[in-house]
Amino acid sequence: MRYPTAISQLLNIAVVDVGAGAATVRIRTDPALHGNQQGTVHGGLLCELADAAIGTAHSTVVEPGQSFTSIDLKATFLRPVWADVLTASARVTHAGRTISHYSCEITRGDGKPVATVTSTVMTLTGERAAGR
Repeated sequence: MRYPTAISQLLNIAVVDVGAGAATVRIRTDPALHGNQQGTVHGGLLCELADAAIGTAHSTVVEPGQSFTSIDLKATFLRPVWADVLTASARVTHAGRTISHYSCEITRGDGKPVATVTSTVMTLTGERAAGR
């Protein structure tokens, strides 16, 4: 597992907890840095936060010489966010040899959910993993 990644460093995303096929990451949001046209935190940041949690979770199950890539990501936004601390907790829901599915819940500081995210991740092996 390579952490922190460049994007996580740029956005100041921190790993909170890691287990087999699971991970939790956190970010402190600021609409002045992460805001959209409406003044709330941009949904793309929530997607990146979930992707960071899911990628960290999947990195715990790949073997040496393997790599992986997300092949889809679906976010459902539940409520807006302004300045807050967001926590994204991801876990594997189906672990296959090549294709695995993850679920991630993002909560704000008061524990209320702000988004749910699902993603499919493909594990790459041999030549397909080379250079990644």
